[in-house]
Amino acid sequence: MRQLIFSIILLGFTTAMMAQAKKANKVVQVSGIVMTSDSLYPVSYATIAIKGTSRGTYANFEGFFSIVARKGETLQFTALGYELKEYTIPEDHIGDRLTLVQLLTDDSYNLPETVVFPWPSREHLKLEFLALEVKKDLEDRAQENLDQRQLAALGEAMAMDGNENSDFYLRQQAQSYYHIGGQTPYQGIFNAFAWAKFIKAWKNGEFKRKKDKK
Repeated sequence: MRQLIFSIILLGFTTAMMAQAKKANKVVQVSGIVMTSDSLYPVSYATIAIKGTSRGTYANFEGFFSIVARKGETLQFTALGYELKEYTIPEDHIGDRLTLVQLLTDDSYNLPETVVFPWPSREHLKLEFLALEVKKDLEDRAQENLDQRQLAALGEAMAMDGNENSDFYLRQQAQSYYHIGGQTPYQGIFNAFAWAKFIKAWKNGEFKRKKDKK
């Protein structure tokens, strides 16, 4: 009885290990570069998504990307101003790594025709312009809205919107890529221009004047 139970457990464990090994064999590390089809320039921050799933990544500033996918899955490449491209990982691909160069084509939009009609003559434009009624309260409100101090205060108090946050994050990511591969991050203490500025300020006595004012 014990031998039978042990055999059943061993068989289940072996089956699970074989299924896991089979599943692991289907995993592929896909790496490559996204480029334009006409000039072969890298497409910065292109989006790479696995079709039908919530998994994906995006390329860096130089168009390089790397993502783990399974054989048979389809990668979708999208970027603003380019057509969507798809690439299906072959089921019979040998190995666990795949290098890919994906080319994107410009996506053009045909806008409807727009016809701009000018004023019939300069005299008509002059008459309409002089007929405009600009009230005093509107003028005061416009000057108040354009006040530089008020604009500066609003700029400091208002939080960054989505576009500014996204741009700030992508700039940080792009800056971090310069140090990938074992390179030493930039240290400000080795900045020759900063040292020259510091020595010049020291000779001019700027630090001494600040101390006297305190």
